[in-house]
Amino acid sequence: MRFSVKTMVLAAMFAVLTAVGAYIRIPTPVVPFTLQTMFVLLAGVLLGARVGALSQVLYVVIGFLGLPVFAGGVGGVQVVFSPTFGFLLGFIGGAFMSGFVLERLKAFTFKNVLLACIAGTAAIYLFGLMGLYLNLNFVAGKTVSLWKVLKIGFFPFVITDSLKALGVAALGAKIAPRLKNLM
Repeated sequence: MRFSVKTMVLAAMFAVLTAVGAYIRIPTPVVPFTLQTMFVLLAGVLLGARVGALSQVLYVVIGFLGLPVFAGGVGGVQVVFSPTFGFLLGFIGGAFMSGFVLERLKAFTFKNVLLACIAGTAAIYLFGLMGLYLNLNFVAGKTVSLWKVLKIGFFPFVITDSLKALGVAALGAKIAPRLKNLM
């Protein structure tokens, strides 16, 4: 698979934006959230499935190399044993899925971009919750039910992630057609 220099620069830019999003913590009454998922979804919507996923692969690799780009200023391969590791893998799947769905729908309407964002968010949660369940039950040695995993990793975040998906849909519907014409 070959990518142009412009494509590689855009992928690297979204890897950096995702890292910046990890440092932007917005407090809420329940639990603070970051803007990482917003940039993950934007990567898929604006760059497409393959390049969006590539941007998140770069983000994860940069973190594995030890740079403190993950939420909380964490970096290094030890993050594989963290309860949130599945969400990092979910970023790759989420960027791919949002781009994949939008590529199939073809038109950059708000509704189509929102459907793509919902699919991307679902992918993030699928990987993230599966990783959380496996980590808590088999790495941390705690017996945790799927319901408890949903209480920890889904319910506190679903409203803010829905708002981020709406924001990306509004932004992506305006920007994506213009960006596709430039590329």
